[in-house]
Amino acid sequence: MAAPEESLSESVTLGSLVQKYSDVIIAVTLVMIVIMMIIPLPTPLLDMLICLNITIALVVIMSAIYNEEALDLSVFPSLLLVTTLFRLALNISSTRLILIDAYAGEVITAFGNFVVGGNPVVGFIMFIILVIINFIVITKGSERVAEVSARFTLDAMPGKQMAIDADLNQGTITDAEAKVRREKIQREADFFGAMDGASKFVKGDAIAAIIIMLINIGGGFIIGMAQRDMAAIDALQTYTLLTVGEGLVSQIPALLISTATGIIVTRAASEGNLGGDIVRQLFNNERIFFINSGVLLMLAIVPGLPGIPFASLAVLCGFIGYNLHQKTTVTEEVKEEQKQVKEKSEATRPENIISLLQVDPMELEIGYSLIPLVDTGQGGDLLDRIVMIRRQCALELGLVVPTIRIRDNIQIKPNAYIIKLKGMEIARGELMLDHFLAMNSGTVFEEIAGIETVEPAFGLPALWITENQREQAELNGYTVVDAVSVLATHLTEVIKQHASEILGRQEAQNLVDNLAKTHQTLVDEVVPELLGVGEIQKVLANLLNERISIRDMATIMEVLADYARATKDPEILTEYVRHAMGRQITQQVVQGNTLPCVTLDPSLENRIVGAVQRTDHGSYVSLDPDSMRRMINSLSNEIDKLSNQGYPPVVLTSPAVRLYFRKLVERSIQGLTIVSHAEIDQSVEIQILGVVRI
Repeated sequence: MAAPEESLSESVTLGSLVQKYSDVIIAVTLVMIVIMMIIPLPTPLLDMLICLNITIALVVIMSAIYNEEALDLSVFPSLLLVTTLFRLALNISSTRLILIDAYAGEVITAFGNFVVGGNPVVGFIMFIILVIINFIVITKGSERVAEVSARFTLDAMPGKQMAIDADLNQGTITDAEAKVRREKIQREADFFGAMDGASKFVKGDAIAAIIIMLINIGGGFIIGMAQRDMAAIDALQTYTLLTVGEGLVSQIPALLISTATGIIVTRAASEGNLGGDIVRQLFNNERIFFINSGVLLMLAIVPGLPGIPFASLAVLCGFIGYNLHQKTTVTEEVKEEQKQVKEKSEATRPENIISLLQVDPMELEIGYSLIPLVDTGQGGDLLDRIVMIRRQCALELGLVVPTIRIRDNIQIKPNAYIIKLKGMEIARGELMLDHFLAMNSGTVFEEIAGIETVEPAFGLPALWITENQREQAELNGYTVVDAVSVLATHLTEVIKQHASEILGRQEAQNLVDNLAKTHQTLVDEVVPELLGVGEIQKVLANLLNERISIRDMATIMEVLADYARATKDPEILTEYVRHAMGRQITQQVVQGNTLPCVTLDPSLENRIVGAVQRTDHGSYVSLDPDSMRRMINSLSNEIDKLSNQGYPPVVLTSPAVRLYFRKLVERSIQGLTIVSHAEIDQSVEIQILGVVRI
């Protein structure tokens, strides 16, 4: 057992070293390739490098065959440049030896004599055929496919990005998964764009091979006759055979690389440096090296071919394949053990049941007739609308609305939809997709026919009309909106109404953490020394409950830091925060520079203050039922008068009474805005249009 373990340890260490210094290895390799073009190479070394060129081509084409998608070999465009440069360097080195010594090593001689039978005409024809196949068939086709793939990949990017956003908005994928998918789309575009240009390398290499062949034959013929005193026939025979042999050993790997190019482009960019990508992506499948080892071993025993280079490389590929196999075996055993442990643990974990209790923060269930609103292929833009709603709520309320999951529900009416909060229904409505909703905004001078309904967001009477009636309805003074806008408006209003319920402790913690990025000292002063996250959440929820934006977290925390030492009561702290946010509150209730409102009779305010009961768990107001009834009736009458004059329902009280008056009336009268004198800017003109009395 000791020997295999030591061998495995050595292989893993060797692989780690290669991976660690891969960038250095590739850099040195590129420099050596350039040096090969300048410095003459001895023929044994040239033989080894020619065999290495064939081996690299085999590895590349096998990798292309075994890869499932283009991004599995994203380094291919750069690899194509390196292999082309290496092949040209070999061409230059072999050309130098052919012209100087009339001999370029055993491999070229064997290909020139054994492969073509010593017949230069046959070898010349074979070379031309290989060049034509490589240049016209494979390279031309691969170039066209790469060009089209690059164009269509770039054109499809916006649609793919929208699909990712839609899946993210529905909750189908997480933010991390969306990021990975976006990166993959970008890498695909980069890859096919690079392949479009890299295919020109293969095309240029084929042209260069033809030119080099003509130079070798013509130049060799002249040198043989002029410098070596060879007969014309002997010179032509010698240099043509060497040129054909050199061309064949060059075009065979070129043909393999071109084929690999075609395979990849007919079925994305690197993440690391070139060396790391080559080592990681080429040396990951032991089958490739076992097959290559067998092929090279067969070439080594073929009579006439040099056995030592092919046999050496066959042993090397076999050694690499064996080590990869051992590494894969160990990895699979570890994964299998981890899988068994995980399955055993999962079978006994109570979380398997607890996970079923997970409740989505917000859901939108739609009938099957409303599915086109979500399907982007049918022109539905509801998903984009929801993204804008969440953005709008963040800007207006300072609330980050959680992901709204959209599900179809065949148990509800086909045209119906249900809005749920934490699994419970809070609103519902019905839409007619092929109709428009026409609402009377008070400016209608002539009514039109339609299907009577109620606008779901505000409960206003409305009509469903056809598209043919839309223009006439707008001319008659109706406000006309499409079905998806009705749903979006309803969803927005529901979110604003229930914002205080949407904001939980975790959401409050996220807001505090975001503030800490710019106001760390302020956050450290309040949390946790003065207030806990739960107490801050209650203050924020109180503000949202009255539709006060919490976007200015810095001001809110400043007030809490000032007054939290005096009281921990969230409602009292909320009142202090409201005073500090008076300018914002003023902008929400004033019209121009005037505040039309109703106010409370001083005797009523005194009575409310006197009825306040304070306990350890907070404070409440205790008024007798008769006084409550008379106060509510008086308030309703005054609010009706205010509304009849076209003003929003606003009640102005003293600062000491506002909180308790709101507690008394918030359940009886909805949509009422209650402000105190301390929350109104001094420059605003207060116009009192009524007084609430008992």
